[in-house]
Amino acid sequence: MAATPSDDDHGPFGRPLFDDPSARALSRVGVVDVGSNSVRMVVFDGAARSPAYFYNEKIMCGLGKGLAETGRLNPDGRRRALAALKRFSLLAKGMGIETLTVVATAATREAEDGPEFQLQVLRETGLKLWVIDGGEEARLSAQGVLLGWPEARGIVCDMGGNSMELARIGDGKVGRRVSTPLGPFRLQQVADTPKKRATHIDRILKECQAELKSEGERIYLVGGSWRVIARLDMERRNYPLTVLHEYRMTPKGLIDTLDWIATSDLAVLRARTGTSPERMELVPQACEVLRELIAMFKPSEIDVSAYGIREGLLYEQMPDRLRQRDPLIEAARMAEQLSSRMPGFGKKLFEFLEPLFKGVSDERLRLIKAACLLHDTTWRAHPDYRAEACFDNATRANLGGLDHPGRVFLGLALLHRYKNSRAGSRMERLFTLLTEDELQEAEVLGKALRFGAMFSVGDPARAGRLVWQPKKRVLELHLTEDGRGLFGEVAQARFTALALALKATTRLEELV
Repeated sequence: MAATPSDDDHGPFGRPLFDDPSARALSRVGVVDVGSNSVRMVVFDGAARSPAYFYNEKIMCGLGKGLAETGRLNPDGRRRALAALKRFSLLAKGMGIETLTVVATAATREAEDGPEFQLQVLRETGLKLWVIDGGEEARLSAQGVLLGWPEARGIVCDMGGNSMELARIGDGKVGRRVSTPLGPFRLQQVADTPKKRATHIDRILKECQAELKSEGERIYLVGGSWRVIARLDMERRNYPLTVLHEYRMTPKGLIDTLDWIATSDLAVLRARTGTSPERMELVPQACEVLRELIAMFKPSEIDVSAYGIREGLLYEQMPDRLRQRDPLIEAARMAEQLSSRMPGFGKKLFEFLEPLFKGVSDERLRLIKAACLLHDTTWRAHPDYRAEACFDNATRANLGGLDHPGRVFLGLALLHRYKNSRAGSRMERLFTLLTEDELQEAEVLGKALRFGAMFSVGDPARAGRLVWQPKKRVLELHLTEDGRGLFGEVAQARFTALALALKATTRLEELV
């Protein structure tokens, strides 16, 4: 019986999982989140470890508005939610999705007419509405964070309209979790002054702290109200990259933003950020909770996760082998598979260029791997805009496991894949997220990609081998017989440009 090849047999990228039946089963997964404020349908497409959004639609229904006062679902919100679910059911059929997973959270589980709403949804749409308790809501939301941040460690805080869930995560697992009544809709009803609300919030958070025992850890924010606050933090700071996922804030900086929001005209802020009126209405109460949360938990950092319950449901269905993969590398590999001229070349390119990057950190190495996989995925763009398209794809794409400096580093390397100079680029503001050393390292990587990708379109290792002597600042290229023929004028010019970026002299050798 033949031995089963291990992941190591496939080099630095591991064995591809696209043809694994358990991974292919995720080729199209549809989920609906029926929350207190919004009802959203997301269809994930592709078996990559990082989610690809095939379809995404949200309706701000306000299902839980007034629940604390009446004990019942908001009548208009219920009507709008039912209409949305009817539409989503028909859309799912049109997309060939056999099972649409529909989960409902705080509003439906707490309303006295919640069971009646469940039956109505089943009767009129054919959809089974799974009402989850607060602990399960916290677990799924935390799993969503782990999908995008495999190494995440700290406290996940998911704010909905009528509740707020907290969960501890670390080592790829979800630990203790608690559910609280600290959603903005509920806070609008339970206390009529900021001082009373602060006392109410403080009392509940003390109970959470007694259960979670967190101090000085990172907090991961999940939920629409938190995302609005983070977007406002970007606005106050004039931050250059308005991608919310993995946006990171300091406690002091965030308190400054909360103070700024409290003294600003919300209508003006809403117009500046394109926030919906329904979202902005809940921001003042969310700010009050966040202020007390920072005071109580004393976090080292506050990060935003664009992934939550819906992504947690996708994570739930992933085979363990896929969960253990790097979301950035898997997403880049899927992009190469779908969009490059020669799928599989990225691995060969990485192996050819690897001698240039001996001794770099694991974090930098994964960015180099991703760049090799993505280097040819925008080849269909017009040549005059290809460099910018590469940069935009890296910095704006929905990629997990990639912080903002990492996005800019990857984007800049890909820009230099197609363009020698970055001077005068419209993206210059984003370059400020990198140090001078990082800018130089991204340029070196890009010019290495630029040379390696065209030196040999089949396998550059068959044409030659790179030898880098960093102490002597000498870049050697050892050419095979085929390589001597391939090392024409354009290849020579790009090899020289790479050496100049390395501040090195060049040496050519012939392989016997």
